[in-house]
Amino acid sequence: MLNDKIILITGGTGSFGKKCTEIILKRYKPKKLIIFSRDELKQFEMAQLFPTEKYPIRYFIGDVRDKERLMRSFKGVDVVIHTAAMKQVPAAEYNPFEAVKTNILGAQNIIEAAIDRGVKQVIALSTDKAANPINLYGATKLCSDKLFVAGNSYVGREETRLSIVRYGNVVGSRGSVIPFFLKKRAEGVIPITDERMTRFWITLEQGVDFVLKCLERMVGGEIFVPKIPSMKLMDLATALCPDCKTQIIGIRPGEKLHEVMIPMDDSHNTLEFDNYYVIKPAFHYFERRFNHKNGNSVPDRFEYNSGTNSWWLNVDELREMIRSGQI
Repeated sequence: MLNDKIILITGGTGSFGKKCTEIILKRYKPKKLIIFSRDELKQFEMAQLFPTEKYPIRYFIGDVRDKERLMRSFKGVDVVIHTAAMKQVPAAEYNPFEAVKTNILGAQNIIEAAIDRGVKQVIALSTDKAANPINLYGATKLCSDKLFVAGNSYVGREETRLSIVRYGNVVGSRGSVIPFFLKKRAEGVIPITDERMTRFWITLEQGVDFVLKCLERMVGGEIFVPKIPSMKLMDLATALCPDCKTQIIGIRPGEKLHEVMIPMDDSHNTLEFDNYYVIKPAFHYFERRFNHKNGNSVPDRFEYNSGTNSWWLNVDELREMIRSGQI
């Protein structure tokens, strides 16, 4: 699928970008892999792991806010995996214009540059916080999702296809609760916002695998959602820090008790497959693209919610993930 292709990863020095780079270079023989990001130190550090002398990899300093730089970087590119985002919820609340510039205007720049440069496939990473958002980060990612879906109608006669992958919290990624819990373990008390809180859970490698599979499946305009387990924050604290006390501190601004990946209002456009869902675009002129799909329509008023999910990780399973190095 990716052999002899030129692939560009925006935000390529982040947790997902580095793991994606590792897996692509291990499984495929790309013509070139371009790491596009704005942090020169992180690019320097990543180049120690993946030197240009050994791998067909190039490092581009740039920002998704800069369309001119994107146009230069996208020349000859076949596939774009868009991971760049401003994703810390408190930072986005305190710096709202910056979140809009990166997550929304940056998405517009990606779409326009990809179409103008003839990129064949663009797949953008989303988040469970984009479904029924209650914070600015989620709202900007919902807007980004809408832009990537609607962007397919801007393509015209070009071959560009744009799709989205939406999944939950990534185990051990930057901003994950796990490093925070491990830091607090030394103090003997783990702060928990609410003992009822649940989250969807996916490992970094599972996330990368799902994105790469979606590159094979995508027809453009759909949102892919993997079937993944839920876990309780209290169970995670018990698995990571069994000898610590917990302190309930209350839900933070912009935080939910349970996360949603498919809102009830999207149920009439959602197809279910063995291990994932597809939210089809609401635009009827995209419908012909999905005629060959074999998924089953979900029940009316279906909602994919971490609190009502049928698949759960218990304390023992979380401990096994810790022992195996997944956490």
